[in-house]
Amino acid sequence: MNIAIALLALIALGPSFASAADDARRAATPPESIYQVVGAFRDQNDRPVRLAVSEGHPVLVSMFYASCPDACPLLIAELQRIEASLSPAVRADLRVVLVSFDPERDTPRALKELAARYRLDETRWSLLTGADDTVREVAAVLGVKVRKLSKGMFNHSSVIAVLDRHGVITERIDGITPGDPKTVERLRPALQRAGH
Repeated sequence: MNIAIALLALIALGPSFASAADDARRAATPPESIYQVVGAFRDQNDRPVRLAVSEGHPVLVSMFYASCPDACPLLIAELQRIEASLSPAVRADLRVVLVSFDPERDTPRALKELAARYRLDETRWSLLTGADDTVREVAAVLGVKVRKLSKGMFNHSSVIAVLDRHGVITERIDGITPGDPKTVERLRPALQRAGH
C-alpha cells in the first residue's frame, strides 16, 4: 500500500475541527510523512504530545502494549539491540517511539513503569498512549495488524519502521526475529541516511 495514499485517506476521514496550528504543521510536512496523522497522545511522563514528538531526528517507531507477555518484550529488546549496534553519534541523534494499542490499560503511569523496568533512556525514548481512533490511524499507516482478544490480550504483528527527520518511512521490517543479524544490517544504513 502506498503510504502517501493511506495518509491522505486517513486525514480525509479525520476530524474536521483540527486546529490552525495542526493545519500549518501538516502543510509544512511532506505528504508521505506519518506526522500527517493528527491526534493527541500522552507520553510516559503524562505530557501531551503529538506523534511528531521526535521530529527533526531519525526515529525507530513501533507499536506494542505494556502487558504483552511475549512478543512486545522481544520487540523492545530488539529495539535496544539495534540501538546498541549504532555508532555513538548516530545513537545520540536517534529517537525511539513506541505507540501503545491498549490505551485502556497503558496509562502514562503504566508506561513509566515499563520504561523503568527496561531501563529505557527517557531522553530519547517516548512511550505514547492515545485515543483508540488515533491509535488505529497509526497502526494503519505503519501496517500493523491488531486484533483485541478476550481477557485484554491482543493478537498483533510486529513492525519496526525507520523514519527520517520529517517522519517519512525509509525502511520497514514486518515480523521480528530476535537476534537476527539481518535486522541490524538492514536498518543501520537506513538510520545513518535518516540522520542526514
